[in-house]
Amino acid sequence: MDKTERRRALLLINTKSRRGQEAIDPVIGRLERAGLSVTLEPFEALPEIARDIVRLRDRADLIVVGGGDGSVSSAAMAVMESGLPMGIIPLGTANDLARTLDIPMELTGAADVIARGATRLVDMGTVNGHAFFNVASIGLSSDLAQDLDPMLKKRFGRLGYALAALKVLAKAGHFKARILEKGLSIEVDTYQIAVGNGRHYGGGNVVQENAEIDDGHLDLYSLEMKNLWKLALMLRSFRSGKHGAWNEVRTAKCVEFDIETAEPMPVNADGEIVTSTPAHFKVHPKAISVFAPEE
Repeated sequence: MDKTERRRALLLINTKSRRGQEAIDPVIGRLERAGLSVTLEPFEALPEIARDIVRLRDRADLIVVGGGDGSVSSAAMAVMESGLPMGIIPLGTANDLARTLDIPMELTGAADVIARGATRLVDMGTVNGHAFFNVASIGLSSDLAQDLDPMLKKRFGRLGYALAALKVLAKAGHFKARILEKGLSIEVDTYQIAVGNGRHYGGGNVVQENAEIDDGHLDLYSLEMKNLWKLALMLRSFRSGKHGAWNEVRTAKCVEFDIETAEPMPVNADGEIVTSTPAHFKVHPKAISVFAPEE
């Protein structure tokens, strides 16, 4: 194939991620051997991603994001507006979107998925206009996102998350909130409210046992136990998505939710604090075409 006929890939890589430096050469090599012309655009901070896509999208036929779930979600709005397909090179700690789409964790394997060209239309969630693919939440996981030292995360990966989680659980408290769904209002006393768009979150937990990233709705759960210690008994059910069977876990499905709290509380979307309550959650069905293994 003549170079002028090659499809143009804009590759954005977080060079400061845990695996960023090791990814660049083998990923570019695999994509170029498959006939793609690759333009590398490194980034260090998440706000750079959308700006780079807007600036360079006219020179690309596809966009490839190398980073964690936060990086991919930060690209989402600009990718959707560009109308270009998106590839994922999973360089993060959890890589839950890649897990949901069966994209290999091995980097050249992920590049091969892009090279083969099969795509899947996936839903995108938004909270106050900020995109997320996996889950957005208020409470425990937001506290974890704020307390997690970036250097601890980079050095120890999932162990870093576990250490930060123990610290958060030790001082966790419940809060009162109002959940609005289809015009109905529910008052809750909870430790966490989570709204899922995809299937996996938190390093392999399941949003709901039947959840898929192209099912056209959001899945909500609220942790309303009296004592947080009971969460330890529930952990297995969260891995399988069957936590709704517990009386202490409220669940709901809808295309839009509103959550209000007495005081503004931070909202964690795919591992990043992006906004605060009051929060409006919405699903955008089949919003983005993502390179994925054929189903």
